[in-house]
Amino acid sequence: FSDDGKRDGSTSPVKSRRFILFVVQLALNRSGGTPAAPDTLWRRYSEFELLRTYLLVTYPYIVVPPLPEKRAEFVWHKLSADNLDPDFVERRRVGLENFLLRVASHPVLSNDKIFFLFLTEEKGWREAVLETGFQDKADSRLKSLSAMFRVKNPDKRFTALKQYSDEMNTVISQLLRVRARVADRLYGVYKVHGNYGRVFSEWSAIEKEMGDGLQSAGHHMDTYAASIDDILEEEEHYADQLKEYLFYTDAVRSVCRKHDLLQYELEMAAQDLAHKKQQKEELATGTVRIFSLKGMTSKLFGQETQEQRESRLAALEQSIREEEEVVKEKNAECREFVRTAWDDIERFKEQKDKDLREALISYAIMQISMCKKGIQVWSNAKECFNKM
Repeated sequence: FSDDGKRDGSTSPVKSRRFILFVVQLALNRSGGTPAAPDTLWRRYSEFELLRTYLLVTYPYIVVPPLPEKRAEFVWHKLSADNLDPDFVERRRVGLENFLLRVASHPVLSNDKIFFLFLTEEKGWREAVLETGFQDKADSRLKSLSAMFRVKNPDKRFTALKQYSDEMNTVISQLLRVRARVADRLYGVYKVHGNYGRVFSEWSAIEKEMGDGLQSAGHHMDTYAASIDDILEEEEHYADQLKEYLFYTDAVRSVCRKHDLLQYELEMAAQDLAHKKQQKEELATGTVRIFSLKGMTSKLFGQETQEQRESRLAALEQSIREEEEVVKEKNAECREFVRTAWDDIERFKEQKDKDLREALISYAIMQISMCKKGIQVWSNAKECFNKM
């Protein structure tokens, strides 16, 4: 990666905002199965964001993999929250690589042409994604969502899924906060062991027969204190796996919101159709069921002619036919969305169960290993004391 934005070797003193560039390498298999030389290109984080936004808009029925955090969250006090910190950049690089692998292994997203251009065209892909017009779809979708629509007959499955996603977000957030507090305390406990090392070393200087044993025990304590940095760095890997599923919860809610929007549009179309059918019945029978300004005007200024009524009736019948087509299309769109979305949600659930089970087991194994190292350190110190 680069943090100065220069890739051409230029040394001119041009002032520019610092940003990170990530290298993407793609190795394609030739027809004979021999891997081709990897293609290398550079990408900024914002380009990954553009790709994911495109995928969200183009495939609203898919739980699109999330990007890693742009700025560090749930950090413990010794962990840098600077988004240019090398350790944070490295964790983000791993997260971006994981995002690309998730998309590449998805049965639908992996076949997207824009995704392929993202991996193969350094400059042309951005123009290609903008030419799709996905931004117009995103804007109209956001406007619809901001209207605070209300669905009268929500799908219970999506309602339950939305609730599950909210609860999952809460428990993972709590887990990450607890983990950060534990990391803080663990760091303190380990580093305080360095005081044992210092004191044993000072003590050894005034002893003759006990000196070597005390000095050796102090060395073990110093090693123990220094080991916490690597341990917590490894632990961040498991925290990032939990963060991925924290961010996945928003992707799940996005699918639920899109279904609510489709359901709302269907209900509004059905409501318009019912209203027009009522208008037709009132016009045909001459009975007005509800007050209207047009009906009052007719009473005040006289009834319309037979020709006018027949013209209005024909226009209403045409409008009803068109509205029936709209309702039919909305019904089909909603059913297809439910079918495809639920297939992907089931795929996501299977992936989630597998990934989180493996992450939690690995985290437990790491903690056990860490405790064993602590026992070994004190066992070694005991041996040193025995030899005094």
